[in-house]
Amino acid sequence: MLLAGLCTVDVVQRVAEIPAAGVKVQSETVALAAGGPAANAAVAVAALGGIPTLITGLGAHPLAMLALRDLDDHGVTVVDLLPAKQDPPTVSAVTVRDADGERTVVSHNAAGTTVSPPVEILEADAVLVDGHHPALALRVAQATAPVVLDAGSLKDVHAELLPLVDVCACSANYPYSTRELHDRGVPVVIRTHGPGAVEWSCDGKIGVVEAQRVAARDTSGAGDVWHGALTFGIGRLGRVPTAEDLPGLIDLANRVASVKVRHVGPRGWVDEVRGGSW
Repeated sequence: MLLAGLCTVDVVQRVAEIPAAGVKVQSETVALAAGGPAANAAVAVAALGGIPTLITGLGAHPLAMLALRDLDDHGVTVVDLLPAKQDPPTVSAVTVRDADGERTVVSHNAAGTTVSPPVEILEADAVLVDGHHPALALRVAQATAPVVLDAGSLKDVHAELLPLVDVCACSANYPYSTRELHDRGVPVVIRTHGPGAVEWSCDGKIGVVEAQRVAARDTSGAGDVWHGALTFGIGRLGRVPTAEDLPGLIDLANRVASVKVRHVGPRGWVDEVRGGSW
């Protein structure tokens, strides 16, 4: 499976309370890992037994090497479009509240970074794009495999990208309505609501899939993992999903994300997913 988009280095600190402005606190734990929507989704695909390739732009800085090592350790092959880049990659500051797993994230994302997309697109059973590298997203979305868009927030490239997308998996606050997304050429629209039920629309039919209720310990990256599990399920299906397929695919993504949020740390969930029957 092919996943294209952002890869960061995440510094994840766990605290008793997220501090107010001007307040210093000591964290309970700290972890370093590769992050970003496409990268975390690729880790989820690998944990489920898929073979993910991540196309991104990282470079040769020591922090980039940390991210590459983490991804390699978790079964992700990386195609780095910026192998000679000496500047540090984006570092995301993630703070997780211990009591309920809620998090804050400060990140520069891919702002100011330009990657040249590959001329040829690798063969894949399914493709995920997160839109953080616009030219890359537009190129990869031309693949013949089903294309999934992680639409956590609106990006400028979406106007061009949406007609190329088979499945738009968007958040509750994504500004385009389901009808507007269909009108822009997207056959399958899925809308998440955090820990709540997931809505879907396809082939003139609509539905709702309830999420698993669990005690959350760490919500950081849960949406990325959800999108990775959805992409894995679509790749296993081998075609664009129909209305009949969607409840099962969404349930798979919900169950994997529920494992993610029950575990502390960026990779604490991987072993349970890897050992499960999905």
